Amino acid sequence: MVVFLFIAGIILLVFGADLLVRGAASLAANLGISSLIIGLTVVAIGTSSPEIAVSLQAAFNAQGEIVLGNIIGSNIANIMLILGVAAMFGPLPVDRAIFRRDLPVMIGASLLTFLLAFDRTLSQIDGIIMLLALVAYFWMMWPRNEHHDVSHPSYPPQQRLRALVLQLAMVIGGLALLIVGARWLVDGAVTFATWLGVSELIIGLTIVAIGTSLPEIATSVIAGLRGERDIAVGNVVGSNVLNLLLVLGTTIVVSPQPIAVPESTIALDLPVMVGAALICLPIFFTRRVVSQREGSLLLVYYLSYTLYLVLSATGSAELPVYNTIVGLILIPLTVVLLVVRALRWLGEERRQQRTSIANRK
Repeated sequence: MVVFLFIAGIILLVFGADLLVRGAASLAANLGISSLIIGLTVVAIGTSSPEIAVSLQAAFNAQGEIVLGNIIGSNIANIMLILGVAAMFGPLPVDRAIFRRDLPVMIGASLLTFLLAFDRTLSQIDGIIMLLALVAYFWMMWPRNEHHDVSHPSYPPQQRLRALVLQLAMVIGGLALLIVGARWLVDGAVTFATWLGVSELIIGLTIVAIGTSLPEIATSVIAGLRGERDIAVGNVVGSNVLNLLLVLGTTIVVSPQPIAVPESTIALDLPVMVGAALICLPIFFTRRVVSQREGSLLLVYYLSYTLYLVLSATGSAELPVYNTIVGLILIPLTVVLLVVRALRWLGEERRQQRTSIANRK
């Protein structure tokens, strides 16, 4: 029954988020709000709504490890798992605005979270700092909407009223599904942790994190299949920023007590999250694209991180050997691959510049 409710909780989260996003987007469009504002607020927050629901539920249950595991694990999965899977369907182009503005914000939000958690406690003041950073981020994005034409469907009075009622019903229904799904998912996660004899943090970093990332996974994969691959990168970067500044910030502020940060989170999980954000810099910078080879590299890292969590949780004797392999082979190999890619890109750029100069002459 617990397994059934856990899986049903994930399904309710996915369908609830989808219903909420579609209903809220239609409602906003019906009221004449621009599609850009809808995308930056309603849709972005909607795809992060499973994380919000699960984190708030866990916070009120005094399960701080699930809160941290859910958000940190979701951010790691967004970059390594979702970008990796989406890149398998074809190279992912990186918009110039994402590289110049949104990626630095994602890296900054990751570093800010690491610094605030370094004292092993996240208090309401920390949450307020995160929310203020979120306000600054939205303020930075606002100029993108300076010139737009707001178009919305014109319904007759009766049809307009019906549409509004239907859209409100979708929003309320989506929220209800999120609340129920979050409760079942959190309760199931706690039971699994007890059964398996592992910490709630491990369950939050793996099962819960992937479960609440399903909307982002579905969005990115479907976008890749439809050839709209530029959506995938923006979806991941925007979701990561909101997960930290909005979801974690709001959860800390409304939590009845400060959230304790385990030592293992500071030593491993937060550095991995920051590292995942930083590795996007060389990948996004060269050719402004995430190639299939880089996507496979991200997947290898995600599988390696997950395997480490499993070996650590089970107290495996193979853990020291595994650490040696990762430290002496995988990480150096990654550095070499990224350096070679950067040098090749620089060489291509120089050749193109020379060709351009020669053509002008």
